[in-house]
Amino acid sequence: MGQTARVSAITCIAAASLAAWLWLLLFQGFFWRTDVRLPTLREPSTWPSVCVVVPARDEAAMLPSSLPSLLAQDYPGRAEIFLVDDGSRDGTGELARELARRHGGLPLTVDSPGEPPAGWTGKLWAVRHGIALARTRGPAYLLLTDADIAHAPDSLRRLVAGARSGGFDVVSQMARLRVESLWERLVVPAFVYFFAQLYPFRRISKRNKEKVGEKNGKKGRTGTAAAAGGCVLLSAEAAERARIPDSIRHAVIDDVALARAVKRTGGRVWLGLADGVDSVRPYPRLRDLWRMVSRSAYAQLRHSVLLLAGTVGGLALVYLAPPVTLVVGAALGDPATAVLGGTAWLVMAGTYVPMLRYYRLSRWLAPLLPFTAFLYLLMTVDSAVQHYRGRGAAWKGRTYPRPEAVADEG
Repeated sequence: MGQTARVSAITCIAAASLAAWLWLLLFQGFFWRTDVRLPTLREPSTWPSVCVVVPARDEAAMLPSSLPSLLAQDYPGRAEIFLVDDGSRDGTGELARELARRHGGLPLTVDSPGEPPAGWTGKLWAVRHGIALARTRGPAYLLLTDADIAHAPDSLRRLVAGARSGGFDVVSQMARLRVESLWERLVVPAFVYFFAQLYPFRRISKRNKEKVGEKNGKKGRTGTAAAAGGCVLLSAEAAERARIPDSIRHAVIDDVALARAVKRTGGRVWLGLADGVDSVRPYPRLRDLWRMVSRSAYAQLRHSVLLLAGTVGGLALVYLAPPVTLVVGAALGDPATAVLGGTAWLVMAGTYVPMLRYYRLSRWLAPLLPFTAFLYLLMTVDSAVQHYRGRGAAWKGRTYPRPEAVADEG
């Protein structure tokens, strides 16, 4: 009887995992597809002006590989770059000026805002300063891009053409991250895959079914909203309407918060995978990637123990149960459990193959996704542990302990 009960329970877990994967495959916005890209678009007859805002803190190692690509943008309209040196100690500002003198190209202004006041994350304080400088030029669009992002020469014109022809207030591209080391190959594609699973790109561009904005003091609905902070083209009008970045000044995950704020105030948002927008930042060791994920994972869960428990349970059921039930079913001589677990694992691996192809990696890495998911589970738990130890989210030498709830995450 006890043996039968154990087998029955394991079979139920395997069946639940397979059901979850079939639902994800068919009903989660086809998140696993990688064909949401900026198409070849009709160019506007008149090119609007653009100001590029680059927040940079201790980025001297990255700038020689990224800043020249911005300076060399082939953009028919007026464009200017504002690099905000956010309290760097490695000569970031001086190097940026030297690169501009050496390479020429678009005009570059380097300035510094000083330390952020209470209630602001450092990056958003730098972005605020850069946007304030940019507004003196009266641009139609702002390109918010990180200091580790290299752009193809036509990147800016394609972003603007996409925004104009599609009627979008935000056009964002998920930069192609580096996948050279062993750990980068195991962890990085999964990072983008999990992000797309949480925020299916096809749903982001859809208009809200209900009217957005404030009504009777309540927040409007946003539907699915997200952006990728490394490359965000934002219309100046939408930024004013959504009070960017002041309305999201507490946000650690600022890109998602920005998209929500814009969509809540009636704007349209587009997010897709990039061609010609690449991150040059290396993450050669597991601890580098661990720090990247754990610094904000618990903030993504709104610092909720219940959401943490649900996430751990969900990751275990969806990603860990398939291989475990396959092995246990085979060991116990229970073919039904083994087949259910194996089928769930096969569906999981199949949905991961397109992302591996996008990153030009072998499809044989797909069966290792449960191992990678287990690493992400540990990173998420570690993020919560660090939060309750008072360390909070940390980045570039700054720590944000126990941040207040972000205004747009209610």
